Amino acid sequence: MFDLAGTIQGLAIQVPVFLLALTIHEFAHGWVANRLGDPTARLQGRLTLNPLAHLDPIGTLAIFLIHFGWAKPVPVDFRYLKRPRRDMMLIAAAGPVSNLITGAACAFCYRMIPWAAAGPELAWLILPVRAMLRMGVWVNVILAVFNFLPIPPLDGSRVVSGLLPLRHAISYSRLEPYGFVIIFLLFFTGIMNPVFDPAVRTLTLALLRMWG
Repeated sequence: MFDLAGTIQGLAIQVPVFLLALTIHEFAHGWVANRLGDPTARLQGRLTLNPLAHLDPIGTLAIFLIHFGWAKPVPVDFRYLKRPRRDMMLIAAAGPVSNLITGAACAFCYRMIPWAAAGPELAWLILPVRAMLRMGVWVNVILAVFNFLPIPPLDGSRVVSGLLPLRHAISYSRLEPYGFVIIFLLFFTGIMNPVFDPAVRTLTLALLRMWG
């Protein structure tokens, strides 16, 4: 039987966590790009932690429907970068790294806040906050691991491209138009699951246990 109340409660916890994680991810891309000389994201109002500046309508709807989503990619203009290949690696890595840092912060709060001292009269507040922090670890780890996959146009592919010799990087970049089809097939067929799922579980547990 469909549990409407449970579904609404689950979305009330999951959606804000996902939106914050996506916002931090895109902000990190733009912040590093701006530091490296590309003002494009800043001039387009993307250097903000306001989720409205980063939301993609379909990506946001997907959070409700499939419990996974995405934001609008931050624009980067290579012409502003002094060392385009190296700088693009740093800009790309900034997103997943920011999610790992956010996940670690959520894990720290989850482990260090003295929940039991709050008393039963605050259970209405404590229970959802604890759930959101734990969800924050899981969601941020998923986004970090997913975006570090070396499949164009994910962030991991930008890092790999910067490490490859230029000739091979150019050939590698030609996969980008087919990237999302490749990603879909890898997950739909289950080929990626033996790698992706253990990586997410291992990192999530590691972050939760990091603080003792």
